[in-house]
Amino acid sequence: MDETVKPVRIPPEMSVYAEKHEIFDLVQTMVSSLMVDKPDDPISYLISLLKRGRAEPPKIILLGPPAAGKTTIARRLCAELGAVHVTTHSLLQQDTELSQRALQYTRTQQEIPVDLWIGLIQHRLSRIDCFRQGWVLEGFPHTRFHALALKAAGIIPNHAEASDDMLIQRTRGRLLDPLTGDVYHQTFIWPPDPVVAQRLEPGSEGSEEQRSADLQRYSCEVTGLNSAYRHVLKTFNADQPHTDVYEEVLRYVLIRRDSMAPQTPRILLVGPPGSGKSLQARRLADKYKLVNVNCGQLLKSEAADGSTLGQLIKPYIETGQRVPDSMVMQVLSQRLSALDCTTRGWVLRGFPRDPEQAERLQESNYKPSRVFFLEMTDDVAIERLTLRTTDPISGERHHSLERPAPNLDIQSRLQTHPDDTQPRALYPDGVHVNADQDPHTVFECVDSRVFKRSDTRRNQ
Repeated sequence: MDETVKPVRIPPEMSVYAEKHEIFDLVQTMVSSLMVDKPDDPISYLISLLKRGRAEPPKIILLGPPAAGKTTIARRLCAELGAVHVTTHSLLQQDTELSQRALQYTRTQQEIPVDLWIGLIQHRLSRIDCFRQGWVLEGFPHTRFHALALKAAGIIPNHAEASDDMLIQRTRGRLLDPLTGDVYHQTFIWPPDPVVAQRLEPGSEGSEEQRSADLQRYSCEVTGLNSAYRHVLKTFNADQPHTDVYEEVLRYVLIRRDSMAPQTPRILLVGPPGSGKSLQARRLADKYKLVNVNCGQLLKSEAADGSTLGQLIKPYIETGQRVPDSMVMQVLSQRLSALDCTTRGWVLRGFPRDPEQAERLQESNYKPSRVFFLEMTDDVAIERLTLRTTDPISGERHHSLERPAPNLDIQSRLQTHPDDTQPRALYPDGVHVNADQDPHTVFECVDSRVFKRSDTRRNQ
């Protein structure tokens, strides 16, 4: 190998341009389609694919209490979007070992284990029709635990629709078309075709006590389900004509259908001292193999290296003064233009700390693709800071209550972490996250928004 050949440097403008024009999404779609279809003439196939245009297949989960009209909405959505309707009933009808195992539980009136449900869903959604056309999942999950199990298995919808304001009267009078399986209702959904109306049969409704129990069970679980899908969830009032419900759902799906695109993550974490920026940055970097960039540590490393720029920075650091923005931007630009940052992406903290620095970052070639504001009250921040310490050897942060040192040796050398400047950077599309909660919950909120385009919102 010729050692004189220098590695290719990818300009930082490349990722910004690619995301703006959805090039990453295009490449992903083309490669995925090639892998699935395996055409004899790949070039002609790709040309045809480009001419047809592209849109991400829908991945929809319908949530709601019994008799909310989920089946009717799901069938109409699938007919409109060309998606595959997946129900718990259809999952059990698959000719697979998993479905046979699941039927054994139903025959003995036992509850099917969650891991078995997940296996059934994974098997169905991995088939080519679901991959190419998208899917609408109805009848699962039932609980937040189910929803989190789906997420852990990689089954993540780009839309979740929920129904509210339902009356128990709607659980009565349900009718079934034996030929198509469509569900109707004596009062709320009557078929316009008299031939269909003549062949309707009473649906399997169960007893009044069973209907009430099902509604009560859903009421107990709805809060957890909504929380699990809060970042893609849209709630609709289902206590209105079903055609109106369907139009609202379809409009939402079509508007949101093209709102997500893969990207090289360039994540900025902003928050007061003690808000958990370093912990969340480390978790994001570990999960997505991002470069974890701490601006303060970068400046110290530059000063220690003894470079020309480092010699200019060193006096500011030694005297505790603020390093001029122009110098900070030089150091930051050098790091963010490195090959690992431009190819893998990065998560940045410690800069910017005020609107002027934010403007410098926005005017540079290193605009963040996602900004998270980790918010908390001053009292909570002060409480966290007074209990926070740093290991001078490893650089690890510890907290006397939430994350104590693992042994006495480390505990003996811990130092109180110096205060940071309160950040005031303003990003209108930034995602606001309540940092005064369990760190895992904060990470779930941040993680769920990493690969979605911004729509200014506040997450509580």
